[in-house]
Amino acid sequence: MTTNLSLQNRRILAATSVSYFIVILDTSIVNVALERISTALAIPIAGLQWVTNAYTLVFAALLLTGGTLGDRLGARNVYLAGVALFTLASMLCGLAANLPILVAARALQGVGAAMLVPCSLKLINQACPTPDARARAIGLWVGCGGVAMAAGPIFGGALIHLLNWRSIFFVNVPVGLSGIVMTCRVARDVPIGQARRFDPMGQLAAIVALATLIGVLIEGGPLRWHSPILLAGAAATVLAWAAFLTIEARNRDAMLPLSLFRSGVFSGSAFVSMASAFVFYGLLFVASLYYQRVRAYSPLETGLALLPMTTMVAGGGLLSNRLARVGGARVSMCLAFGLYAAGALALMALVAGAPNWVAIAPLFAIGLAAGYVTPAATAPALATVEHRQSGIAAGVLNAARQSGSALGVAVFGSVIGAGMPFAAAMRLVLGGAAAMAIVAALVWWKATSPGRLRAARPCADSARG
Repeated sequence: MTTNLSLQNRRILAATSVSYFIVILDTSIVNVALERISTALAIPIAGLQWVTNAYTLVFAALLLTGGTLGDRLGARNVYLAGVALFTLASMLCGLAANLPILVAARALQGVGAAMLVPCSLKLINQACPTPDARARAIGLWVGCGGVAMAAGPIFGGALIHLLNWRSIFFVNVPVGLSGIVMTCRVARDVPIGQARRFDPMGQLAAIVALATLIGVLIEGGPLRWHSPILLAGAAATVLAWAAFLTIEARNRDAMLPLSLFRSGVFSGSAFVSMASAFVFYGLLFVASLYYQRVRAYSPLETGLALLPMTTMVAGGGLLSNRLARVGGARVSMCLAFGLYAAGALALMALVAGAPNWVAIAPLFAIGLAAGYVTPAATAPALATVEHRQSGIAAGVLNAARQSGSALGVAVFGSVIGAGMPFAAAMRLVLGGAAAMAIVAALVWWKATSPGRLRAARPCADSARG
């Protein structure tokens, strides 16, 4: 597939793919290590939620600023700094002696990921000027992410079985160093002269808004929902979100242009992207704990049990375009969320004590739906925005997915940690996942009505012209 790419293009593709692999790997590999981390560092479920969410929360909050940094300072420079930071943070995760250090190191990983992911796409776009070459390169880049998602639980389980939980972080170090070496061989790019300005106030408000929201959801159980600290946190969340929306509405160089959401299609795409990540990553988190705490599976056995779910993410992504053409984007997306709901409800049989083979088909359905939604939601959204805004629009969708992931872990993890029997909590989680999937299907059906699509396309087409 790379025979038509130049040597320089191959270097860029190799460097970006290797680093993107470990970024996506870290969204899934940590789940199978949660029980071992909990035992080794005496961490309750709320602490495990922070271990998972510190990464995705910071990743989501800084993603749009990472793209702006690449425009202003050069994509190669920011990408290289991001890989170096991610590698250093991975080493610190592996050396962490307690929960605060591990959470801080995970947050540092999120900073590195927010720098390197948007800049990796910029490097590929710059290196591949023709649409065919760009499509091949991005296909390989996305494929690496799919392989990482599928490999995460089983690879992590094998590492923990052979070594210990710290090995899942140490393995990033040699991979990250190889990415640094490969990136150093890539020619420097020229920063964009008229790049977007930074939005420091908007960025600060976004961090506070997301962090306080996730914090309230995670700590609501341990601290009690009516406690003064939680009430103050909830008030801070509301104020931070109000401040963020006010800042973005008044800023010409807003990190999140609110004008994008005037399109019902774009708003619907952002919502279903967030809802899909909410369900998938929330279920991945609690399923990992269920297998290890209730069924007493080892990390390796847990990785094998989750394999039908994670492998089908890549399969769903590969089939997404074909399924959308056959069934139509509107109907196919609703069917995908129907798979989510059916899979979540079918897993209740597993919680009731059925053998694990009963979970294969539901996990398969959930993974297929997750893989389908991401590309299927992106294409209609980008078709409704001006060409010059396509980069920021893609960044917004990615940030929505990362935010959904953090929210799913926070909400479902809080239900599991609320003190009720694990089986009863799992049934609530699975019912909640099904309900969210149904809501997402209804939102998508409404957002992509023929009238809304006709109204959106002329705007985008005239802007491109």
